[in-house]
Amino acid sequence: MEKNELIAKMNSVLANEFEVEESALTPDANIKEALQLDSLSLVDMIALVEEEFGVEIKGQNLGQVKTFENLYDFVYDKLNA
Repeated sequence: MEKNELIAKMNSVLANEFEVEESALTPDANIKEALQLDSLSLVDMIALVEEEFGVEIKGQNLGQVKTFENLYDFVYDKLNA
């Protein structure tokens, strides 16, 4: 999957699931703030990304994922490892 395809799909899935405008999901936006996540909905978001893209996000990796750009890069790297 090309990175731009991954970004488009991820933005669509996340915007749909968390009922936010895709325009709010910019690369430098903070994930928790843009999706209005609390700790429980953060777990839901991780499960959704894992299921949708077939990757595993472990706790130690989550600390590195703050912005959408971090998330795109993380998932893209996992898919292409």
